[in-house]
Amino acid sequence: MISVEKAYEHIVTGAKPLTTERLPVAETSGRVLAAPLAARRSQPGCSLSAMDGYAVRSAELDGEMKEFTVVGESAAGDPFDGSIKPGQSIRIFTGAAVPDGADQVIIQENVERRDKNIFTREPAASGKNIRVMGSDFFDKQIVLDSGTFMTPKSIGLAASAGHSHLMVHRAPKVAILATGDELAPPEQKSFKAHETVNSTAPQIAALLNDAGAICMYIGQAGDSLKSLQAAIKKAKGADILITLGGASVGDKDLMQQALSAEGMTLDFWKVAMRPGKPLIFGQIADMRVLGLPGNPVSAFVCALLFARPLVDQLMGRPSPLPTGVPLPLATDMPANGSRQHYVRARLIGVPGQRTLDPAVDQDSSLLTVLSQSDGLIIRQPEAPAAKADDFVPFLPF
Repeated sequence: MISVEKAYEHIVTGAKPLTTERLPVAETSGRVLAAPLAARRSQPGCSLSAMDGYAVRSAELDGEMKEFTVVGESAAGDPFDGSIKPGQSIRIFTGAAVPDGADQVIIQENVERRDKNIFTREPAASGKNIRVMGSDFFDKQIVLDSGTFMTPKSIGLAASAGHSHLMVHRAPKVAILATGDELAPPEQKSFKAHETVNSTAPQIAALLNDAGAICMYIGQAGDSLKSLQAAIKKAKGADILITLGGASVGDKDLMQQALSAEGMTLDFWKVAMRPGKPLIFGQIADMRVLGLPGNPVSAFVCALLFARPLVDQLMGRPSPLPTGVPLPLATDMPANGSRQHYVRARLIGVPGQRTLDPAVDQDSSLLTVLSQSDGLIIRQPEAPAAKADDFVPFLPF
């Protein structure tokens, strides 16, 4: 049995980002750039007006009343063709190119217009109300570094720099296999008393889909080697196989045996944690295998600690071991045992004065407790008893 930290190192630290693929820029949210991105143009490509008004030569302004003749117009997408001479101005609109010879835009509220002439007392201020060429970025400038996590704001920057497609690390394909003779699908019309609804597969799929993985549910296998091996074969082509159930030591817990029969090299089996002690990790060819416990809370905690960071790592994103943030307890907690304990808890109190309220019942089958919790209190092995107001690590989810 190994520690949580060692399990994390084996599962996550050694993994390398997956190969790259070229995607339309609008489809790269949540992906990671595989190479630096250089602009294909300057932005703006020329000096633009930041306001509606009149473009003039600042050298002709001194705060005294001045008169200029309006000799043309510059609109966004329809620039003035030519340059202005002394005593001239150009009617200009927001986003329009500033004509040659002009270096200041006077807003229209500070001008009196009389036919083809304007009058103003504006002081000289070269560059005022002008967005200078390249003020955002220049042609060939690196605007996004390799390893950038793409978000809507960085997608906008990439598109502005003239890129319709980006090279990003591929999202991992995750095959999810549920096991157990007792499992029934949620859509079943009625349920027998001895059946358990398969809630863990959609729960884990949702968790990993949110992380950017491409999850495939490959079905449910019964508690026999033949059934398990046939189901495992369906995971061919996946980057990660996640199995749910059959990882413990009972007579019906045949998952490790079935995986080994299908070519898995076992790395480790048990982790010193609760919930989630029976955790299989190994590899079949290039496919990583995570055998999670059957209990839904145990599976969720293991997926949160190991599967989601593994997805992050394969996508090239930062993937530290989730260690939580310190928050105060609302109540006393007893000393912990030899395994690291992930305690479901609620946040209570008002914003800025939140405290942690551990659930009374920590049974790993209780999904109601999980759904009503805001995260996990992390209790280190052999941690002493903690008092109300003591700070403890809290992992929100």
